[in-house]
Amino acid sequence: MPDSPAQVHQAGLQHQFDSYEQQRESSSLGMWVFIAQEIMFFGGLFLCYAVYRSAHPHAFALGSRTLDIRLGSINTAVLIASSLTMALAVWGGQTGRRKTTAFFLLITIALGSVFLGIKVDEYHAKYVEHHMPGPGFHWEGQGEPRDVEMFFNLYFAMTGLHALHMIVGIGILLVLVAQAWRGKFTPENYNFLEGVGLYWHFVDIIWIFLFPLLYLIGRHG
Repeated sequence: MPDSPAQVHQAGLQHQFDSYEQQRESSSLGMWVFIAQEIMFFGGLFLCYAVYRSAHPHAFALGSRTLDIRLGSINTAVLIASSLTMALAVWGGQTGRRKTTAFFLLITIALGSVFLGIKVDEYHAKYVEHHMPGPGFHWEGQGEPRDVEMFFNLYFAMTGLHALHMIVGIGILLVLVAQAWRGKFTPENYNFLEGVGLYWHFVDIIWIFLFPLLYLIGRHG
């Protein structure tokens, strides 16, 4: 005997929700709450940066000038492009395009990997130049070495934490690729994909703030 409409299983709808719309709204609220606490988390680092930069503006400018602005600019363009491909992946899920969703998720992963690869190259350059904070730190330029070292402390802390968020995001995107290929995301059920998209955009926005604060200060002089 066929099931009644009330008994038909709705794929992807959790038992605690009455409808896909309710589930999507709850998921969106949860993600925004998570992003809010992430903003407070990064906000502490930005506040620390503001305090030390106001106390040692010259040393921070000197440290900033050692960074490769060309690589920083490329990474900025890469992340902006990844936000576009992530948005297209979410669109693919919203419209039920299984292959489109998986394709743009893979492109987003590739762009995120390019960003991390460039960051590793930058970190290696700082290691070779002995600009990594710690016992091996060495500064021969102008300014007080300890003040310049503080800039690099914040540079590695802020960009390292950002890179960690990128790594986590890429790991989640790999899971989404498999789910998208199996057709999990439909016009009714794409809330998880949309939530991860919000997370990815948030990480990209954090970099939009990090780039000028770390790479562009003091360049005019």
